[in-house]
Amino acid sequence: LLFFILSLALGMAIAVGALTSQALGRGEREQARQIAGASLVLMTSTMTLAALLVYPWLADLLRVLGATGTTADLALRFTRIVLPSTPVLGLGMCLGALLRALGDARRAMFVTLGAGLATAVLDPLFIFGFGWGLDGAAVATFMARFVMLGIGLHGLIRVHGLFAWPNRAVLGQTIGPFFAIGLPSVMTQIATPVGNAFVTAAIAPFGDSAVAGWAVIGRIIPVAFAALFALSAAVGPILGQNLGARRHDRLRSTMQDSLKVAVVYVLVIWFLGLYVASALYIALFMIILGKYSRIKSVITALAVNVLFFLMFEVWFKVPLFKGKLDLLSFLGY
Repeated sequence: LLFFILSLALGMAIAVGALTSQALGRGEREQARQIAGASLVLMTSTMTLAALLVYPWLADLLRVLGATGTTADLALRFTRIVLPSTPVLGLGMCLGALLRALGDARRAMFVTLGAGLATAVLDPLFIFGFGWGLDGAAVATFMARFVMLGIGLHGLIRVHGLFAWPNRAVLGQTIGPFFAIGLPSVMTQIATPVGNAFVTAAIAPFGDSAVAGWAVIGRIIPVAFAALFALSAAVGPILGQNLGARRHDRLRSTMQDSLKVAVVYVLVIWFLGLYVASALYIALFMIILGKYSRIKSVITALAVNVLFFLMFEVWFKVPLFKGKLDLLSFLGY
């Protein structure tokens, strides 16, 4: 259910990035500041309305998705705590999109990583330290979204100054393009959770363990396709800025290069597997794009993938795809 809300925020964030990046590409920075302010207002209003509409029907919606008994009770408790933070989530994603529109991918990354780090710290503290169990996980998620918001606001306002309170005229001019781009994007984003909802409803009769297994798979898929998700997020602002600048040659080259990267990425993953391919990608990107030393890049790439291997293969007993060659077969996993 929360994936539907997340998809709504993702779709609207795409509209934010598209509108702002086009204004920046045209060299109209003051217009971009106004659009950024209007986008934050529209995102807050949309996500607040969505939360208000969903909250009274949570139990019924969970029942439609096939949740029963203890699973339904736990899901309801978790969602009731997390759902009120939906506007904060929307604002955080909106701020990340605005930072990407500026070309500041590093700070946009920190917006998400900051929330992840906060969750990693608060989850064990609230779940085990305070003994709150599932409620602790929900509270940690709630608070992590405020961390996301704080990092995003700092980057947008203090670092880049890309914010201006919109007046009624600017809001009126922005609302049409905002929803014209946002609603189709939302429908695209919702396609995945709709499919997942049908699968969840079909799996639910087989018991809680089957639903839990499906939930684990849902977490693994983004790991497998992380680079493609990142590529889709990065390409939008680049296209927007060049469209605003009327550089159609760059639009074509960006699309062609993106397709090449996607094809090569998938083929290498299929051939070498997630762990080996990810290590290669991380090391190469750090060396070529980040200009880090080879030793630091290799150590980082190996450390990240060793951590993932221990987490999935050893601790959670979830085997990830190891490729056609299966270079890690000697490990026995």
